[in-house]
Amino acid sequence: MKIWFAWFCGNVIMLIIAGATQDIAVVSVITQVLLVVVFLGLTVALFRMTGALNRKADAARREALGDE
Repeated sequence: MKIWFAWFCGNVIMLIIAGATQDIAVVSVITQVLLVVVFLGLTVALFRMTGALNRKADAARREALGDE
């Protein structure tokens, strides 16, 4: 849940920044591009971290149950 919360907070912060700069033409374009880049980066990190934690939990479960 912490990973999903961090992902959500990062995206909300970027949306707030993009909304605050929407009236300035050049800065608005830059923040919109950064919004897309940050969203994609956070999403990739989210799924990689979730997958790594799931693999770690599966390995620990197999070790505890003696399935190896």
